[in-house]
Amino acid sequence: MNFMEILLFLLMAGAVFVYFKYRTGANISLDSKEVITRGRGRSEAQKQALRYFFNNGSLHAKVSDEAYDALVSARVRSLEAGAKTKVMAKMNLDESQCKEIEPVCFKGYHVDSIRIFSKRGSDGKLRSSAYQISWLFFSATQVYLYQYTFHMDEDRRSETAEEYFYRDITNFSTVSDTEEKSYWDARQTKTLLGNKSYNRFRITVPGKEFYCSLEQNEYTERAIQGMRTKLREKKNS
Repeated sequence: MNFMEILLFLLMAGAVFVYFKYRTGANISLDSKEVITRGRGRSEAQKQALRYFFNNGSLHAKVSDEAYDALVSARVRSLEAGAKTKVMAKMNLDESQCKEIEPVCFKGYHVDSIRIFSKRGSDGKLRSSAYQISWLFFSATQVYLYQYTFHMDEDRRSETAEEYFYRDITNFSTVSDTEEKSYWDARQTKTLLGNKSYNRFRITVPGKEFYCSLEQNEYTERAIQGMRTKLREKKNS
């Protein structure tokens, strides 16, 4: 086989390889080094999450904003079945104790950590590798909060339970934060710094603030207004 035949063979093999990739959706060897390194031993869903953050420059291995949202939504749905009952049991609460107002559930991408990857999608929405769900229950004297944070790229999760007396709560509020955070730029294959803005719900008590990630919408606006109204009632009673 002469040089020209070898060259022609390699070109044909390359064309078949590319065709196979685009027809089958295979992503072997199209992953960035970060995905390959961080994805070792991970589930397929976790690898897909890594591809969303680290394969921005790869044509076929790239995961869209919609596809990543679907991955997160599937995880959230798996947690929501009977969530209210499970959370109340964890906190040793009975539903009859918490009837001041309807329980509130805040959900949203969590970005307040250096170990979390974040990215602003083509729709302008900030997404991260962590997602947070917060439940709040309201008894006659106290507010109970249970928070669950899970990570899409690894088997890491955390749970927090807090209790606050109405008399100690200074305010319920939403805050918009802008921080300088590092993010991975797949086109330049390096970590860069940029400003990340996100919204959070805040409970303020003397000497302490507690935050919940949320996506602002009509539900969260109504819920927060109802919480503020209840807090004023309790303060004035």
